[in-house]
Amino acid sequence: MTIEFADIDWAGRAVRIEHQWLGRERTGQPLVVFLHEGLGSVATWRDFPARLVDALGWRGLVYSRPGYGRSTPRAAEEAWGLDFMHRQAEQVLPALLTALGVDAGREPPWLLGHSDGGSITLLHAAAFPGHVAGAIVLAPHILVEDRSVASIAKARDAYLGTDLRARLARYHDDPDSAFWGWNDIWLHPPFRQWTIERELAAITCPLLAVQGLDDEYGTLAQIRGIAERVPGTELLELPDCGHSPHRDQPERLINAVCAFVQRRR
Repeated sequence: MTIEFADIDWAGRAVRIEHQWLGRERTGQPLVVFLHEGLGSVATWRDFPARLVDALGWRGLVYSRPGYGRSTPRAAEEAWGLDFMHRQAEQVLPALLTALGVDAGREPPWLLGHSDGGSITLLHAAAFPGHVAGAIVLAPHILVEDRSVASIAKARDAYLGTDLRARLARYHDDPDSAFWGWNDIWLHPPFRQWTIERELAAITCPLLAVQGLDDEYGTLAQIRGIAERVPGTELLELPDCGHSPHRDQPERLINAVCAFVQRRR
């Protein structure tokens, strides 16, 4: 698949966004937009988006957020604020869709987000309730748990003391941009109070929330908390699955998404 780039204006700054279209020839079919995890990019999804859109018979759009993949890196002196996921949901994603000619008001896309991308998915669905046809979130965060902080602290040790930086360099032009932007804000003491629980009540689209029972970055309180606040939310709790259901249980996840879409369209 061909990697392309789009230029957007983000808060007065020119930013280049790496993206990839899937099944573009399926004119008239629904579009699903994939939002990656905190250390993800277009490439880290591997073949999961293609497998899912082929199973659905839909089109797909995969992109790397600023600071990740081959998108414009985060400046070395730029520290993300406590609202960094809100800014991605309410500013970057709408700007990208507009730049790519996606009229979300006329043909709302579906969103599928993993981890931080799942939280951004929820925030976008809450901020633009008429512009999202449905949402699937994998291991999303709606609040900060001790388990999350402990695992992210271990990731910092691994980045400083193992070959993690070299491995991330396979997926990011600037691995320091990707890693420290994510790691610094999650380990910033005031971020312990971060929550998006209040925003969830504004979500009106069909919602499937998925979490592995062995998730090292969060407990089932995350997706069950979503279900408490968004009526009609469907939950999928996967055994033998860690933080990445699309890697640990891809077949079961694809089948579940296809069944969910069939019920909710």
